[in-house]
Amino acid sequence: MFTGIVEHMGTVSSIVPLDTSASGGGGFSITVADAAPVLVDVNLGDSISVNGVCLTVTEFDDARTWFKIGVSPETLRKTNLGDLKNTDKVNLERAMNASTRFGGHMVQGHVDTTVTIHSITPDPPNSYIFTFKVDSPTDASSADLFSYIIPKGYTCLDGTSLTITKVDRVHRTFSIMLIAYTQEKVVMMSRKVGDRVNLEVDQLGKYVESVVESVLEREDQGQEGGVIGRLVRRIVDERLREAGVISASQ
Repeated sequence: MFTGIVEHMGTVSSIVPLDTSASGGGGFSITVADAAPVLVDVNLGDSISVNGVCLTVTEFDDARTWFKIGVSPETLRKTNLGDLKNTDKVNLERAMNASTRFGGHMVQGHVDTTVTIHSITPDPPNSYIFTFKVDSPTDASSADLFSYIIPKGYTCLDGTSLTITKVDRVHRTFSIMLIAYTQEKVVMMSRKVGDRVNLEVDQLGKYVESVVESVLEREDQGQEGGVIGRLVRRIVDERLREAGVISASQ
């Protein structure tokens, strides 16, 4: 788990295709340099968030200045890591531990999809508003991630915990604001209109949706005593009593 508070920006120094016999092909090994602040207590097998993607440290140097991670084909399909080039900056955050002060929001490092930067607008005196476009689901079985995006809710963009300032459901866009301090600490300011950004929606919305769907499914199956059914019956009875259709004792 992560907080979405970026600790440091590292630099991509090498991108090498993985051995097809070992990985099944299509993946990459990425070396991230200038990474000393997040390697002080690292061990092989530890998780580090790279642009919001939870990845496993497979190698690092004795001086703890660089580390390697493997990126699978599935990760490349879901994220923007396949767009990386040598010298690109990446957001880095170590996984949480028991003594971590919690400053962002609960982030899994499991990127849901990528969104496209729709516009970048200065917000004087020293802030910027970034607006992102969320694509519609590709098929009927895919969840519409836009339903999890709400004004003043959390979102995680390239591993950065940010507050949603505006939602336009007609055009399927949402906006966040970067203050001057954040601009210096994350990679977002190096992005341009049309670039893809990793998105992880707030997982709380997913849990709530799952519970509600389960309740509604039981109701559809005609199970007695369901939460929704009891609520509906209570409201109907109250309205009937108010209209005098049934007595107060019923």
